[in-house]
Amino acid sequence: MTMLPQETIRRKRDGEALTAEEIGAFIAALTDGRASEGQVAAFAMAVWFRGMDARETVALTEAMRDSGEVLDWRDLDRPVADKHSTGGVGDNVSLMLAPIAAACGLAVPMISGRGLGHTGGTLDKLESIPGYTITPPPALFRKTVKEAGCAIIGQTADLAPADRRLYAVRDVTATVDSVPLITASILSKKLAAGLHSLVLDVKLGNGAFMTSRPDAERLARALVEVANGAGLRASALITDMNQPLADAVGNVVEIENCIAFLSGEKAGTRLERIVLSLAAEMLVSGGIEADTAAAHERAHKALSDGRAAEAFSRMVRSLGGPGDLLDNPAGILSKAPIILPATSEVAGYLAGCDTRGLGTAVIEMGGGRTRPDQAIDHRVGFDRLRPLGTRIEVGDEIGRVHAQTLDEAIAGVARLRALYTIGDTAPLPDYPIVGRISE
Repeated sequence: MTMLPQETIRRKRDGEALTAEEIGAFIAALTDGRASEGQVAAFAMAVWFRGMDARETVALTEAMRDSGEVLDWRDLDRPVADKHSTGGVGDNVSLMLAPIAAACGLAVPMISGRGLGHTGGTLDKLESIPGYTITPPPALFRKTVKEAGCAIIGQTADLAPADRRLYAVRDVTATVDSVPLITASILSKKLAAGLHSLVLDVKLGNGAFMTSRPDAERLARALVEVANGAGLRASALITDMNQPLADAVGNVVEIENCIAFLSGEKAGTRLERIVLSLAAEMLVSGGIEADTAAAHERAHKALSDGRAAEAFSRMVRSLGGPGDLLDNPAGILSKAPIILPATSEVAGYLAGCDTRGLGTAVIEMGGGRTRPDQAIDHRVGFDRLRPLGTRIEVGDEIGRVHAQTLDEAIAGVARLRALYTIGDTAPLPDYPIVGRISE
């Protein structure tokens, strides 16, 4: 069978199933430059239109994994696990989840990304911490995982390089939202990280890429099925993204939220429910606990007794950040020049939120990118956001705006008010864990 890139594209264009050999040859050509930009774009579009079955998606994932280095953690004395979110607004879960899991006995080498579209990026948030390096040398990455139990870093040049080239093409050819391509992109990096188990957080709602439950379930099932098919134990939680997950959206403000969380100040919030639920999934999947109830209790104890905070501090210190960040965040993290409260002009209940609009607003304020090479202002964003269902009186604070200038702060206040709906009745009770898929 021919392995010419154009023939592989033709067969997929015509709706035929590709063999693992064809897929492997195309990814090899993509990686070493033999496939042109036009051919890569045509391949992505053919997959977008024609799809891939589970066997093809496993082959694509494994080929992308094998395009670079695959990490080996056999020298560790603990299971290696990770979590991946499909992207949300105010979603700083990784910052707390990794140290909680580490404090409970897992090793968490977390390869994270930057902001994508309207969603925030874990790496952008971590770059708010002075000195923190998101691209450590391999020896320091391994040392941090071994000594702190976790390390949150960016994708290195050696891990799944095929994914970087394919994604760059997808980003500008309207092929980002293909389930097989999303699945292979996510899982190739996780497989290359040498994991034993993976928990997926698939977001659903007006602030997520998947806005309908059928689409979210389809993506979750594809991720779990392909991960298991490639030999990686996986499960998925589908979680609500119809309002910001944390009470802050931005970079510095989400680091501050993380510190408050690890210090025990966010008990009883929807953020805590999701973090601890994901931690329990990780602990069961990683073999630390036999059932989710015991795992949940173990995770909660690691948070409440300070061991998770200690693991976070060790990770930050090991990767070049200040060791006293948790003790002195106000003296270390940069503040926006202008901070204004957004108060309500009407009374009622917070009944709805344009979550995507909040994420977009942060980007427009300078806290995200419209070009890949763009510098961002880590200080801008929103905090003290009130959860849906809160009773609001005239003059009550909905949240605060962190901005570069007074004019931008005033515009941000008007924008924040417009992004929330205030009604006469409280919305239905919030259930942040929408569903679970394990096979």
